Amino acid sequence: MQGYRERLRKGRTGISKISIQTGTSHGGVVLPDGTVAQVKLDFQTLKALSRIAKEEFNLAGAVQHGASTLPAEAFHKFAECEAAEVHLATEFQNMIYESRHFPQDLKTKIYAWLEINAVSEKEEGQTQEQFFYKTRKKALGPFKKEIMSLPQGTRCAIAGEIEEKFDFLFKQLNSVNNKELVDKYVTLKRVISRKRKEAGVVQHDGEGAD
Repeated sequence: MQGYRERLRKGRTGISKISIQTGTSHGGVVLPDGTVAQVKLDFQTLKALSRIAKEEFNLAGAVQHGASTLPAEAFHKFAECEAAEVHLATEFQNMIYESRHFPQDLKTKIYAWLEINAVSEKEEGQTQEQFFYKTRKKALGPFKKEIMSLPQGTRCAIAGEIEEKFDFLFKQLNSVNNKELVDKYVTLKRVISRKRKEAGVVQHDGEGAD
């Protein structure tokens, strides 16, 4: 960090957090049967680096990648270690694909598409299960319309499973009862104003002001 700061161009703010590797990896280590290997995360290193980032460099703290592969009972430790962010995208993707409500015929269609369009990413010695697990995120875009066009009952059932997981994680990460903080730093007017600017919408006087 000292070297980074010395080389940071004058007038630039620089980074707000650091990403670390303490035992996990994006997507996890996939076993031949398609399941993910259990990992052992070094929480003491996470805690130490997060504290150094805050106290010595005035950053938000450390970011934990690859948390989707950790056992559920470990998540309360992130709050104890003062992690700034915990990345979980893979878990929610897996929940959608593996939900008992996700249509098997659509899943088969997606996997057939991967066999053709992601074949260049298939590694030597890799099983079909490993290949599909590693590449199926690439199908979410091409099949977005078909997934979003599923019957409302199906989508609500899958969303319900994800919502239940969100509830669990928010409590484990001690991110509850903080509405005042959210309202203070992420106001609806600011979000609307930013979205309008991104879309090129002209703002009238007095409309959407902070």
